Amino acid sequence: MKLHVIVLAAGKGSRMKSNIPKVLHPIAGQPMLHRVLATANTLAPAQIKLVLGHGREIIEQSLTDANSTNVVIQEEQLGTGHAVSLALDNIPDDSISLVLYGDVPLISKQTLQTCVEAARQQGLGVVTAKVADPAELGRILRNDQGSIEAIVEYKDATDEQRMIDEINSGILAAPTSLLRGWLSDLKTDNTQGEYYLTDVIAMSVADQVPVTGIVAKDETEVLGINDRIQLAQAERIYQRQQAHALMQAGVTFADPERVDVRGQLHCGTDCFIDVNTVFIGEVTLGDNVVVASGSVVEDSVIGDSVTIAPNTVVEGAMVGDHCNLGPFARIRPGSTFAEGVKVGNFVETKKVELGPGVKASHLTYLGDASIGRETNIGAGTVTCNYDGVDKHRTVIGDDAFIGTNSTLVAPVEIGNRAFVAAGSTVTSKVDDEALAVGRARQRVIKKWISPTRRKQPSD
Repeated sequence: MKLHVIVLAAGKGSRMKSNIPKVLHPIAGQPMLHRVLATANTLAPAQIKLVLGHGREIIEQSLTDANSTNVVIQEEQLGTGHAVSLALDNIPDDSISLVLYGDVPLISKQTLQTCVEAARQQGLGVVTAKVADPAELGRILRNDQGSIEAIVEYKDATDEQRMIDEINSGILAAPTSLLRGWLSDLKTDNTQGEYYLTDVIAMSVADQVPVTGIVAKDETEVLGINDRIQLAQAERIYQRQQAHALMQAGVTFADPERVDVRGQLHCGTDCFIDVNTVFIGEVTLGDNVVVASGSVVEDSVIGDSVTIAPNTVVEGAMVGDHCNLGPFARIRPGSTFAEGVKVGNFVETKKVELGPGVKASHLTYLGDASIGRETNIGAGTVTCNYDGVDKHRTVIGDDAFIGTNSTLVAPVEIGNRAFVAAGSTVTSKVDDEALAVGRARQRVIKKWISPTRRKQPSD
């Protein structure tokens, strides 16, 4: 039977105290709803139906091809049972329906696979968890044989039932034909006056359809996000999971509690990652890479034995082996560094190709430039790439020497083994092995009186 997924995301989320719909608040840089959709897609469903209500326009705008869904609108918030019944339209009876929640972002693929398989084999699969603090979550009621016979909502539970530590996640899977029949019989005789999806458990038992409880491996899988405190808890849980996986793969962290991975981080062997570092998007580190404190790396490939010194930002770059970046460097998109490049403190690069062994040790801007091997860029050098309308390129050959405080006005070409004298403004081609001096002749004005002294009263 084919799988159809229903994701419920119609609630207002008033406890978030936000103008942003609850399900769009991020976990590790990605909206929690998008995380649920991504996990659902790993199950290869025939379709995903997304039930929306509050904030539906903003939520729909956030969706991309990667998390496309069939949207169902729940105009009145009449409960989870009502929401699922709306989504069942056009889902064939000879299928399995899996119900997920847009505010439960840490659920794993493995748990969901087990739940779906239980529905295929037994009839109804329900994801539960044993938790230290059940709070106001629905409690799982089991009979003397240990089988699930009902789920009671906290508001409707007795004091004895509230002592149960096994809770309902709300996630379940069932044959669609059975689920459709149970939903049609739901009643609103509860304190909320809503159609509870959880009531189908008792209906399944009454129909002698086995109910299989799948206890999540970790209670954090079923953590629902209702306020910013729980959002922060989920963020830290997720980050801890990423750090543990990376450590098992051979990465050393100075403190795994002070690293954020907001995307996919792939590491070679013997990498060292210091505190307060952030990795965004798709990042690959080679072997023996050191990422020092306060650094941010985004959508970049870093070669072997690279050192990223403190407070360096690397974005959209390709960095070769044995490079040294920073401290306080900013490597912007389109920067490609060959082996052994050194980009030092307060250097900014953008759309540049730096050849093997190029050095720009400090206080430099290199934009829209190609620089040959073993060239040295002096402090304060600027490639003037923008004329107010268009960008232009600077091309520097091999083994060139660009003196301190040089201004290279693009488009301009500087040849192999050429020299640019310190303080020069270069506006035209410099041939191979030539010296360019582009500065005004020094004048010394004797007995010059500064403006400050001019304003002082005469003796």
